[in-house]
Amino acid sequence: MSITPTTSTSDPLPQISVVMPCYNAASFLREAVMSVLGQSLQELELLVVDDGSTDESPRILAELARADTRLRVLRQDNAGPSPARNRGIEAARGPWLAFLDADDWWDRDCLARLLQAATNARAQLAYCGWQNVGLTGGPGEPWLPPDHSAADLELVCFRSCPWPIHALIVARQKITEAGGFDVTLRTCEDFDLWLRIARALRVVRVPEVMAFYRHHGHGQLTGQSLDMILGHLRVQEQYLAAQPEFTHRIGATRIRELTLGRIRDQAYVHYWARRLRIARPLFRVLLERGALHWQDLRYALLACLPGAWLKYLDQGTGSRP
Repeated sequence: MSITPTTSTSDPLPQISVVMPCYNAASFLREAVMSVLGQSLQELELLVVDDGSTDESPRILAELARADTRLRVLRQDNAGPSPARNRGIEAARGPWLAFLDADDWWDRDCLARLLQAATNARAQLAYCGWQNVGLTGGPGEPWLPPDHSAADLELVCFRSCPWPIHALIVARQKITEAGGFDVTLRTCEDFDLWLRIARALRVVRVPEVMAFYRHHGHGQLTGQSLDMILGHLRVQEQYLAAQPEFTHRIGATRIRELTLGRIRDQAYVHYWARRLRIARPLFRVLLERGALHWQDLRYALLACLPGAWLKYLDQGTGSRP
């Protein structure tokens, strides 16, 4: 399945089409839009897909669109970020795509540096470093991801999502040929997409922090949610079903480590943090898949107890696995 572009115009083609889903994002929308329109690379278009907003977002977008014709606003009933991104992809005219949420932002030279790197390396995807902001205690540490240009990219992308959606540009043709984002997924849609195109992808890294992700509610990075963990496993299992030769190449033992081994690791992370509502179903997944080791059994049973009991009962369970 592929996505077919639906929009044509006589205006000069942009080098990059930026797709921004927007749902009730009035608080930070202007800042996000201006971080795109203020890029040093001016040959771009910004497609904001208003996903049924009921706040001031439509008014803000109308005002900004009057001031800069590079901003195009598409509207749809609320359907979620993946359908919104696919709508933007269908309307995009540039050979490159970038994605930015309506509360995040980029360094002024982000797109120019990524495009230059992709062009020089003849790559179909260029990515950079990023930073999380809005966390308790101040911004997170800036993060420069590994250089994956010479790596087994299929294996890298199967293990985990190697870059966030807002820290890259990617050749539009690769995304349209893959059919865009899977709208049946509740989480891990970007992880799924990068994995599906990894085998036919040449990538390049720009070793600079140029993308910024805003956390809300001044939360902390204390572990993935249950939906994210199970969504990650679902994406991996879908890929294995679609690409059986990958298991033959990597080996069943290694595949099990990367799938159910990850579930085990996350079960213990949440068990020791006393997030038992997450730990319990993860131990259950291991049991149902025949992957619960006898060493795991006591922790799986303890996770079923009320949290208040554990402070008395788990003192004698020994060291952490």
